[in-house]
Amino acid sequence: MEKRESIEITASHHPNDPNDQNDGSALIKPFAQIQAKLRLLLLTGQLLMENGADTDRTSRDMMRTAAYMGIPKDEIHLHVMYTTLMLNINDETHSYTEFRKCTRHVVNMTTLSAVSKLSWRALRENYTLDSFAQALEGIAVCARAYSFPIMALGAGAACGGFCKLFGGSWLDFFLTAVCAIFGFYVRRACTNYGFNPYAVIAITSFAATWLAYCTHFVTGTMNWYPMISCTLFLVPGVPIINAVDDFLNNFIVSGMTRALHTLLVTGSMTFGIVIAVWLGNVEDFTTVSLQPDNIYFSQAIAAAIASVGFSLIFNVPKRLLPVIAAGGIITVLIRNVAVLQFGMPQAAGSFLGAAVVGLLALRAIHIFHTPNIVLTIPSAIPMIPGVLLFRLLFALMNIRTIDSAALLAGLRSGVEAITIIIAIAVGVAIPNIFIHRYIERNKQQMINGLLARRYENEG
Repeated sequence: MEKRESIEITASHHPNDPNDQNDGSALIKPFAQIQAKLRLLLLTGQLLMENGADTDRTSRDMMRTAAYMGIPKDEIHLHVMYTTLMLNINDETHSYTEFRKCTRHVVNMTTLSAVSKLSWRALRENYTLDSFAQALEGIAVCARAYSFPIMALGAGAACGGFCKLFGGSWLDFFLTAVCAIFGFYVRRACTNYGFNPYAVIAITSFAATWLAYCTHFVTGTMNWYPMISCTLFLVPGVPIINAVDDFLNNFIVSGMTRALHTLLVTGSMTFGIVIAVWLGNVEDFTTVSLQPDNIYFSQAIAAAIASVGFSLIFNVPKRLLPVIAAGGIITVLIRNVAVLQFGMPQAAGSFLGAAVVGLLALRAIHIFHTPNIVLTIPSAIPMIPGVLLFRLLFALMNIRTIDSAALLAGLRSGVEAITIIIAIAVGVAIPNIFIHRYIERNKQQMINGLLARRYENEG
């Protein structure tokens, strides 16, 4: 994440507030150091929102941070949007409001984990505002755990894993990985030149697909699976899942914003792919069968590779990579067995796989001390039906030349894709759907206990 300006703790204060010293006493008086608290709360929310947290997580972590700062729950009001954070703190005599824009959206699981841990640690150890600000700024400017070449290899592994999951050969895996790595570097180059983000997506997908098309000059045959899979590192899997989570948690506007962003990204990808296909005079390759070649061994390997590949892109902590690999294997194998052995719809199989991982994460988060989103989303990403979305948009972009049967097939693929995405998001969110109140009640009891201990010590 790019370096930010330092936070000034000795900000201006309310003239009626005599308790403006920057020590532990500020943590028992809601309006002491109020300007500094506002800025720190907004920076907390910004780090979460810009690095892949859903709206509910952003709100919960900001409220926990406010509790650490001594601000009662009923005196703080949040309005969390995908691009904007608004914060008001008030009582009968005071009212302070600030907002902050969130313009740079990436996925950085290490940042999400670090912010969550910091909020709990600050509560337990009664950090001064100075200490909290220094720790938070350290998170904001911390370099990613993986270099760009490693992230590019992750993109290649992720797309190659998808290729194997679709039924491609190991040669297809290699070709897909090479094309995806090339596309990853093209994306960085376009981003460095300041191109529009959706133009970047379109150019990247064109470049990767065109290279995949050109591989037939080397192999002597058209390599369909690399053409299908080489751009899938661009699929906005985290925004898709977060959009559904926002809808489930009644953050409708944020969910609609994320969903529209997902549609624009997918549309940009499809546009780039279509241009490459037209230039190569290639038939509609999205109709290629996507059945796996093996339910168990090769699929397990491919799932692990894809999950770890996305984990490198998402900056998941290194110690969790084996856990993510195991989670990817579990989700994919459960889905494959449900679909291929028991004849269940793909949406139902995807739901089962995601639900099992979501439930396992309830225990795993206490073992590995990390938020469940860090474990569940990279594990479920390999089940995202990016190709089905391609089929829908491909049909719409060629609506003037295709027949009604092809259009209907494209629409059916779109409906199936949306159903699968919802199934995955609901499966991952099973704990929050059914025992959310229980989990939050326990966390609130922990917070109340820590605050009570603080006030006893001060008394």
